[in-house]
Amino acid sequence: MRPGGVLTAVLAPPHSGAAAVLGLPRSGDEPPVTIPRDPAREAAERELSKRMYHENDPSLLQRALDAFWNWVDDLFNAASSATPGGTLGLLVIALAAVALIGALWWRLGTPRRGLTSAAPLFDDRPRSAAEHRAAAESHAAQGHWNQAVQERMRAVVRSLEERALLDPRPGRTADEAAAEAGRTLPSQTDRLRAAARDFDDVTYGGRAATPQTYDRLTELDRDLERTKPVLASSTQSTAHSTRQGAAE
Repeated sequence: MRPGGVLTAVLAPPHSGAAAVLGLPRSGDEPPVTIPRDPAREAAERELSKRMYHENDPSLLQRALDAFWNWVDDLFNAASSATPGGTLGLLVIALAAVALIGALWWRLGTPRRGLTSAAPLFDDRPRSAAEHRAAAESHAAQGHWNQAVQERMRAVVRSLEERALLDPRPGRTADEAAAEAGRTLPSQTDRLRAAARDFDDVTYGGRAATPQTYDRLTELDRDLERTKPVLASSTQSTAHSTRQGAAE
């Protein structure tokens, strides 16, 4: 034995039921001093709970972040294991979903509210068709295609009102104007609806107009001036003549 004795502490495994043995400084012929297991464990826990043993422990925020990223990793691993092709298959599916969303967004434009799409076509003081056309040409010359399309559509509707093919109505929408004008100008029904759709997409749908959009509206405006309306009386007379001829 070395001078001064030897200090040792032996803790038996919890399942063994053995008592903790604490060797205090003693001579070779002194019996060991034993301490029951529970007090020994409590003493060890008190010792390990001291601040000096936890100075390098991660912070609460770091532990929370570690737990979150572990959860994300487990989720990703579970998804990849359930996807044909593993991680590569999951990546392909994710890219396909992003591409589909992008295509729908480009085709349909920014989602718009139902009430907004029914806003009136004219929102300021009454102006003539010529004034709207002049404003449209001015915007087009500056490359402001959205404003040019809007003013050209207003010129189309105002021109129809000036020709008495539409009743002047301040709260009319572009869709309503196209539907009403199509009754007296049936040969231009599809083009009128397309023009109203372009106006709505640009004005309320967040879509950007192009020079081609403006050119289509300009050509429609000019063709409408040369298109003869089909009056209701003419339609009825034609239908009556057709029925009479069939009867003979």
